[in-house]
Amino acid sequence: MIFPGEVFAETKEFDSNIRQLLPYYDEMLSAIALCVPSNSKHILELGCGTGELTLKVLQQCPKAEIITVDYSPRMIDFVQEKMEKAGEDQRVETIQFDFGAWANNEAGSNFGNNFDAIVSSLAIHHLSDDMKAKLFQKVASSLKPNGYFWNCDPLLPEFPELSDVYQQSRQRWAQKQGIDLDAVRSKVGKSDTQGYSSQDQLATLDSQLKMLEKAGFSKTAVIWKYYNIAVFGGIW
Repeated sequence: MIFPGEVFAETKEFDSNIRQLLPYYDEMLSAIALCVPSNSKHILELGCGTGELTLKVLQQCPKAEIITVDYSPRMIDFVQEKMEKAGEDQRVETIQFDFGAWANNEAGSNFGNNFDAIVSSLAIHHLSDDMKAKLFQKVASSLKPNGYFWNCDPLLPEFPELSDVYQQSRQRWAQKQGIDLDAVRSKVGKSDTQGYSSQDQLATLDSQLKMLEKAGFSKTAVIWKYYNIAVFGGIW
């Protein structure tokens, strides 16, 4: 049994397997990092996973320190080891915690505020829509004025007819890359509800942009999209 978001039964295989499961994974993460102002110094990452986005943001923001949060002890151990190997452990603080509980202001969730930027990748879609909205409100209240929030996640199709299109796009991409998607999917582990996160609870892009606007974001944007995967967010 694994936590939602860990995806694969073996943590050490996550980085290689996710690049075969999701099209343009590195380009997607790079899009987030590029949109974080390079002079940022105080950054929060929600659902850090194995730290691939963490490293890209550190490279983009040479003076930044990042607080990374994940509820999986396996992921926290993995990202700590990765940061040490990269020589970046002094710039990264890892916290094992459920960011859904952070959205609810529960005990032990005071990670600070006045962040220059908050980022997340492939994590928030495990929350219910009500919790997504609450999380976006918490993000807004934790940013400095004109602070940035960027998130990448899979999306619910805008209308049912697009479901087949999105599935075909993934299959065609995999075939072009010489990837056997069935073989990759066979490595996916079985997960159960953990804290506020569960199996995929996808939302449409439009509904999430409206959540951001309701949370008080003055500007929102979609900065990268490939069929049903998108990087979106804005400025508070």
